[in-house]
Amino acid sequence: MASISREDVEHVAHLARLHLTDDEIDRMQTQLSNILEAIETLRDVDTSHVGPTASVIQLENVMREDEARPGLSRDAALANAPLRDDPFLRVPTVLEEGR
Repeated sequence: MASISREDVEHVAHLARLHLTDDEIDRMQTQLSNILEAIETLRDVDTSHVGPTASVIQLENVMREDEARPGLSRDAALANAPLRDDPFLRVPTVLEEGR
């Protein structure tokens, strides 16, 4: 049975820059051990009759010619915008100046 130690969880949390409480570490230790146990059971599955695959679904890209079609008018596009500065759509600030 595969198991994860408390130190393993703390190490992975440190690498991921996560600050976990003792309860969270205990919960993660249990959950990660359960995941590893499930993966171990997959190792026992006989796949000798299954050929190598690059993808599990056999889909093909459907190609079509690009075709210009009419889109929304400016007024229609801005009709439901919560913030606008006519004729533009205004979005909340993402980056502050000087950062």
